[in-house]
Amino acid sequence: MTEQRHDKQDGADMGGDAELDRAWGDLVATARRTVAEQLVVGTSGNVSVRVGDTVLVTPTGVPYDRLTPRDMVAVALDGRQVLGSLRPTSELPMHLAVYRTTGARAVVHTHAVHATAVSTLVRELPLIHYVAAALGGPVRVAPYATYGTPELADHMLQALDGRTACLLQNHGTLAHGSSLAQAYDRTAQLEWMCRVWLTASSVPGLSPALLTPDQLAQAGERLRGYGQSGGPGA
Repeated sequence: MTEQRHDKQDGADMGGDAELDRAWGDLVATARRTVAEQLVVGTSGNVSVRVGDTVLVTPTGVPYDRLTPRDMVAVALDGRQVLGSLRPTSELPMHLAVYRTTGARAVVHTHAVHATAVSTLVRELPLIHYVAAALGGPVRVAPYATYGTPELADHMLQALDGRTACLLQNHGTLAHGSSLAQAYDRTAQLEWMCRVWLTASSVPGLSPALLTPDQLAQAGERLRGYGQSGGPGA
């Protein structure tokens, strides 16, 4: 695998080979999970994980089931490629914007069907379920911009302010977390909430009951103590 890597540059904290290898394995497994659970189709969507000051990221245009340890791709926080011969995902500006402005250690971007549909209908996902509290509050929709552009990254950051996930108009989802598992869980929860809202909204003559901001805040307080280790979700 070492022949596929670029030399360490400018003293960047790249972690040890074993740490990078483990992180790459987890990244590939997460990317394959997005396909298996129908959050992406083909090579759409992308996944990244931060190790020190190095960001491992899925390469552009390569099916996830073909990725091997020899295909590791990594960039520095300024976007310079420091490992690998494959080109990073075209959505690298979004991933790097998250790492530069938050404490996130992992990012998952998908083209999930229900979430993408919702992104074309509203500017904010209605409060259909208290799981929104685990994402920091009502999930916003970032205005449309061409994929892979700094403009899209800017819109995403505004939508993420105080949140850990957002919708991208006519595009998909983005979620971040302290681990790949947490970022993926938030992605799946967002897609589920979008599916619930679309399903409830499709009943002729009826409108779904929505939570109030106070009800969401109360749920958020309870979610802080949920689980064996205090993790989000219910």
